[in-house]
Amino acid sequence: MPLWKSLTVAAAGLTAGAVVAIRRSQARPDDPAAGDRWLTVTVNRAPGDIQPEKLPPPLREYGDRIETRITPAPGDRGTELAVRLKESQDAAGSLSARLAGQDERQDLRRALREAKALLETGEVMRPDTPPTTHETPGGKLVGLLSRRAGGEGVL
Repeated sequence: MPLWKSLTVAAAGLTAGAVVAIRRSQARPDDPAAGDRWLTVTVNRAPGDIQPEKLPPPLREYGDRIETRITPAPGDRGTELAVRLKESQDAAGSLSARLAGQDERQDLRRALREAKALLETGEVMRPDTPPTTHETPGGKLVGLLSRRAGGEGVL
């Protein structure tokens, strides 16, 4: 592909990404109460199997800083495990804090996903490292996106 075509495709991609980011920020302004939201996962275990005082280590480390809610999942599909921070910093929920990886809810999301894995399987699966014998540009991009997805839970 000629250089000018590559540059045109890259510019179009960057423009589309900027438009999506602007629309999302306008559609969902930072909510001051966002830190009060419950983070919830459905665990494939009976409600009686999960006790608030016997949470897996990733959540147990938060101690009294989090509230925990354990309820039966709809349709007898396990248990809903919900957590939220009792007190959150005002600036922590901002877009810039989330992008910089300094939102305290990102760590709580990660801990909740790890707790789900421990409750269901007894271990947290991790990718093999190094995934390949040599770094490639595509591999670096995937690694960057994977690290970002770890905090937010989405790419």
